[in-house]
Amino acid sequence: MIFSLFRKNPRRTAIAVLYTRIATASRAPALYTALGIPDTLEGRFEALSLHVILVLRALRSLPAPAGDVASDLTDAFFQDLDAAHREMGIGDTTVPKRMKKLAGSFYGHADAYEAPLNASDEAALAAVLGRNACGTEAPATGLARYALAAERGLKEQDLTAILETGPVFPKPEDFA
Repeated sequence: MIFSLFRKNPRRTAIAVLYTRIATASRAPALYTALGIPDTLEGRFEALSLHVILVLRALRSLPAPAGDVASDLTDAFFQDLDAAHREMGIGDTTVPKRMKKLAGSFYGHADAYEAPLNASDEAALAAVLGRNACGTEAPATGLARYALAAERGLKEQDLTAILETGPVFPKPEDFA
């Protein structure tokens, strides 16, 4: 019984690899230098959230077990945020309050991006991304084009491709 604790869980490993690939894509320097996301703690959260949201949307359109993968990916995202806050030295009593605020922000952004992404409405998405991801009232047109291209590319991948080779994101510098 005790030895089962030391066995590798292939599903957990696949989710960890998927999350790492998404996090790596969200750290592309051109997102910050060319597309206007501030290179701050908040800006990095916004970039990571956008990428996670795009992958979750793609998973939502795929057959089972994509729903389970989406749930596990969401868990990995919030576990990473929790761990990062604890690493920064934020006290144990404060972390749950911050996590609640971050979850509200994440799900609020997912809702705000939903209609423009569904309609492929570049102008509406640029306005929302400008406010949310870039922290400005100016539309983030390049970032909106990037997100729409990422959305199209992710919709072309099946679950096996997403898990084995990772989600494919365009080069941010191509949208500057």
